[in-house]
Order: sequence, then structure tokens, then C-alpha cells
Amino acid sequence: MARNRYDVDETLDRQFDFSKITRMGVYIKPHRWWMLLSLALIAAASLLSLVVPALLQVVIDDAIPNQDSARLVKLAFLSLGVIVLSSIFTALRGVIMTFVGQRVVFDIRRDLFAHLQDLPFQYYDSRPHGKILIRVVNYVNAVSDTLTNGILNAIVDLLNIVFIAVFMFSMDVRLALYIVVGLPVLIGITLLMQKHQKKANFAQNNKNSNLTAYTVESIEGVKVTQIFHRQAENMNIYMRLSVAARTAWMKMALLNNAMGPITETLKQAAVGLVYVAGVLFVSGDGVGAVGVGVLIAMGTYASRFWQPFINLANIYTNFITTMSYLERIFQTLDEPVDIKDRPGAVALETLRGDVRFQNLSFAYDPGHPVLHDVSFHVKQGESVALVGPTGSGKTTIVNLLSRFYNVPDGMIFVDGQDINSLTLHSLRSRMGIMLQDSFIFSGTIADNIRYGRLDATHEDIKAAAEAVGADEFITQLSMGYDTPVSERGGQLSQGQKQLVAFARTMLANPAILILDEATSSIDAKTERTLQRGIAVLLAGRTSFIIAHRLSTIRHCDRIYYLEGGRILESGSHDELMARQGYYHRLSTVQAIGAVPDEEAPRSETARSETARSETVRSETALSPQQVTG
Repeated sequence: MARNRYDVDETLDRQFDFSKITRMGVYIKPHRWWMLLSLALIAAASLLSLVVPALLQVVIDDAIPNQDSARLVKLAFLSLGVIVLSSIFTALRGVIMTFVGQRVVFDIRRDLFAHLQDLPFQYYDSRPHGKILIRVVNYVNAVSDTLTNGILNAIVDLLNIVFIAVFMFSMDVRLALYIVVGLPVLIGITLLMQKHQKKANFAQNNKNSNLTAYTVESIEGVKVTQIFHRQAENMNIYMRLSVAARTAWMKMALLNNAMGPITETLKQAAVGLVYVAGVLFVSGDGVGAVGVGVLIAMGTYASRFWQPFINLANIYTNFITTMSYLERIFQTLDEPVDIKDRPGAVALETLRGDVRFQNLSFAYDPGHPVLHDVSFHVKQGESVALVGPTGSGKTTIVNLLSRFYNVPDGMIFVDGQDINSLTLHSLRSRMGIMLQDSFIFSGTIADNIRYGRLDATHEDIKAAAEAVGADEFITQLSMGYDTPVSERGGQLSQGQKQLVAFARTMLANPAILILDEATSSIDAKTERTLQRGIAVLLAGRTSFIIAHRLSTIRHCDRIYYLEGGRILESGSHDELMARQGYYHRLSTVQAIGAVPDEEAPRSETARSETARSETVRSETALSPQQVTG
């Protein structure tokens, strides 16, 4: 899909509905009392700060002209007390809102991560992982800050406007009118810039998301980059994406930052107008004249009256940005979890392992089917192999059995029950799935083997490792089973990683075992050791084995040859060889060396040559201590 590319801008599936902002109430509601306390504190602090200009007016117009030193001292200490109390309230409010903001971040991230854990494979197949990461980390931070501090600050600034207006109009109506005369201009400019700001913020989010996606992809593929010496080309791509992100950011910043100077200009114009008009009123005589103290106080109020509008303009700008972040977060949270328990799903008490596929058809993309009307039956305890060319549908069959994808056409039965009627946990917890890509998590070797069974003892872990032949190399590591490994097991060879993953699967003691190219990265000597352990572990278990190396499947009860999404023939190894069909041709190709396979049927001379080559490989192979990746 196009959206799977790092350099393609994302588009929203729907226009954002501002009413959906109420969804944030779910995260804010548990902290509402703290937010109300914070609101009360900051409102009190703002109100107290407005008393200072009024006290200053009394000092200038009354205490100083009357040379009332005692009153002057009292007013000074009163002003100091008001300022200190206002600062304490402001500091307490900051502490409370930091706590609330981080709790909101925690709750949103928790829900996002939990949802991402449940989303089906299609979601991750269709988009770069970097674009998912930026939503969980960057966007959540921005949203929580705006929707906690931003909302409260907006309320406080609105209250400040009301408080200041009351003080101004109670002190002098004429000067107050001069102060508010520029408001219609500010409102008009704000409405005019809204559309452009939103568009610029969306563009900036997309370009930053593209850059993050490519960065993550480049880090994950750095070994391939160095192998093919692609550093220069990758740097060119990175610079192109960086320039696009910088350009989008500068355009957004230009529009967003324009509101501050516009509002500041209007504020200074209003303050200047007040002083010009005030000077005329001060120099006049009669009832209309104003005192110097009133003029200074009104000038202070004029500056403070416009400051909330500057704050509101910045809050509005941040709010526009936050809306684009919020859309991405909600878009992720609204992604449907297609693979989930159906209403009334039954939990399996036990699983015998009788599996039947009935008229199974499947396509990852509409119009491009991968399986066509596949039907076969695997009895309890049987081992079956799926062979065939790449893209024939082998892995798709076991993915559907594991319910990694829904079955749109056909049915799969386990112990006579439709797998769609079973709970996912009860089904997957009784299945052991060994994939070709052996993912190793950061932690210790023991942590990785214990991953699917947290109550396993060290003895259990060691027994599983011994059964699959992993114990030999693990015990030779510096700290044995407690040896730390990094993400993706960078210190281990591919074969060692597969052995650890095999031990992890075996430890789960599954009733159904799925091996998808599980021995593809294991050398012939290790594979022979592994085969002995597998023979014991497969006893009594239903197993599905996908392999190109026919040595790993020749002893299976039945072998199914697939091509083009259809089963073309089936039978035991000997039966299929005697039939001289598709499987015979594949085995013959491997026997003559077109596809290396040390154990495929061949002549005595060929087997002798193979034995000699295996001896050379085993003698020249690196020891576990030498293999580091």
C-alpha cells in the first residue's frame, strides 16, 4: 500500500469533529478535583495581582500627596504580601498541573499501547513503525499539556479579562473604552488565520512523521546499509526528508508566531492611546479630569488587559496543533481490532489437536487470492509438512490456524470446534509457534526462553534448551543463561537466535506445534541434534512443519505440496517419491545440488560427498564464544 512508504503523507479517513474533544474528558475526569483546585489557585493569584495597580493608584494620588508615611508603609507591605501570596498560589498550581499532566500522559499511553498490542498484523503490515512510534511518544506529550494546562490557562485568561475589565471600568469608563477599541481587529485576524494555521500544522505533522519513520527504518536496517555501502544515498534521502520537515516547520512557525506580534502591536497601540487620552484628561479641569495615579493604573491595566489576549492567541495556536495530534491519536485508538473474541466465545479446557481445514480461501489484498479452496484433515498427534515454492500459501495456512488473520471464506476446526468460536487466549496458549524470524527481546537468555511462560523455573528453562540443543552454546557464554542480550539479539548468530526461540516455544508445552522454516539458519550438525529433541517433543503433539530443506520433513506422517495456493499432491515421503510428481521433482532438484539439502534422498556417492562437506563445515564452524552476530 502507498501508506506503507515512509515518504508518503498520511491522510485522515474522516474530517475531524471538534465535538470529539469531549473524548478527552475520559482522561481528564479522574483528575477534575485537582484541576478545579488548580483553577481556584490561579484565579486567586490573578485576582490578587490586579490589586497591586489599585494600591499604586492610592499611593500616588493619596498617600504621597498627603505625606502619609504610615499609610505608605502599610500599602507597601500590603502590596508585598499580595505579590508573595500570588506567587505561592501560582507555584502550587504549577506543581498540581504537572502531576495532572503526567497522569493524563500515562493514561493515554497505556490505552494506546494496550490497543497496539491487540491490533492485527494487517495494521503493522500497512504502515511504517516510525509513524506509529511518534503518535505514542511525541503526540501524547503535546496533547496532554494543551488539554490540561492549556484549557485551565484559557479559563484563567478569560477570567482575567473579566476581572481587569471590572477594575478598568470601575476606575474610568472613558479610558477603558480606548483600551478595548482594538478587539474587533484582533478577532477578525484570528478567524482569518485559523484555516491557514490548521493546514500548516497538518503538513508539519506529516513531514515530521515521514522523517521519524525513515529514521527508525534506517536504524533497523543499518547492517544492510553498510553491507551495500548505501550511506551516501541514504543520507541524501534523509536530507530531503529533513529539508521538507524544516520547510513545513518554518511555514507553521511563521503563521503561528504571527499572532504574537499582531496582538502585541494592538496592545501597545491601546496603551499609547490610553496615555494620549489620559494626558488630555489630566490637563483638563472639572469633573472630567483624572489624576496621575488613575492614569498610571489604567496604563498598567491596559497592558494586562491585552496580555490575556496574547496568551489566548498562543493557546489557540497550540490548540490547532494539538487538534492535529489528537486526530492521529484517535485515529489509532479507533483502528478496529478485527482479531478478537466473538461474543459468547468459549475457552478451551483442553486441546487434543485434531485440526480440519474446510474450503479455505484467503487474500491479503482484494483480488489477489493466496489460497484457493484448501481442504485437509490433520488428526491428533500427526505431523504434517507443507512444502512448495515461495508464495504458495504455506505460511498463510498456519497464520490462519493461529488466528493472526480472520478467515473470510471457509472454516478451520480444532477438536471439532470452529476456531472463531474459541477465545484467542485459550487457543494460542495451547499452540507453540516457531517463526522463521526469531525475535529476541532485550534481557537475558533465560528471560527470552521464559517469555511465554513466566512461572517457569531455571530447571524448566534448562530442560527446554537441552531438548532443542541450545544448552550447549548457552553454557559456554560468559554468564550462561543470565547472559544479557540486546534488542534483536545482536550478540548472537542467526542460528543461536533460532535455538533460543525454539527453546522458548518448547517451554510452552503446546498441544499444536507450528515450525515455520524453524531450522533454516541452523547448521547441519546442530540440526541433527535438534531433530532428536524434536522427535521426542513431537510425540503426541499435532505439528505443522514448513520447510524448504526436505531433510526436516521426510519423516512426517504426511506431506502436502502447495503451489499457487492449491494442494497439488499429498502423502508420505516414500509415497510421493514413488509417485514421481511435484514433490519428487523438488526432492530430485535438491538431491543434485540445485537447492542445498544435506539429507535429501540421493545416491550413495552423493551422500558420501555430503558427509565429507558436513565434516569440513563442522570443523571450521565458529564456537559459540566466537559467534557474535
